[in-house]
Amino acid sequence: MPRSFRSSLLIAFLTLSSSAGAMAQPAEAQYLPRSGDAWIDRQLADINVYAARYPQSFADEMARYYSVPRDYVEAMLQQPTWEAGDILMACALAQVVGQPCRAVVREWSREHAEGWAGVARRLQAKPGSAQYRELRKDIEATYSRWARPLKK
Repeated sequence: MPRSFRSSLLIAFLTLSSSAGAMAQPAEAQYLPRSGDAWIDRQLADINVYAARYPQSFADEMARYYSVPRDYVEAMLQQPTWEAGDILMACALAQVVGQPCRAVVREWSREHAEGWAGVARRLQAKPGSAQYRELRKDIEATYSRWARPLKK
């Protein structure tokens, strides 16, 4: 193969590779929980990343601190329509509104066109409310137990 042809192929390959890389977004960038709180949204997206890498630790956290059976968490993680961030949001929201996690899961499954903010409103926990401040504290505590830095 002539040198100029190989150089042209290399340049074409590098150009295609860089454009494909620019189009590909990290999984956390594609996840849109729409909680009504940008800080919570960033943490939920990062929880997806954490749970993908440490599914057992995530299931342990949910069982120990959010009172959700491990089997339920593991089954939810297998559902294509549920992300780890959604599971944590459902169960943390359930705690702050005094509902069982399964009730919030049903509410999200029934209607979530407005994201988690819409579900929270229906459960009387609007973004910016005392319940949302409690959600933030719960997420911070989870990150502390994981020794994981919070997303800014």
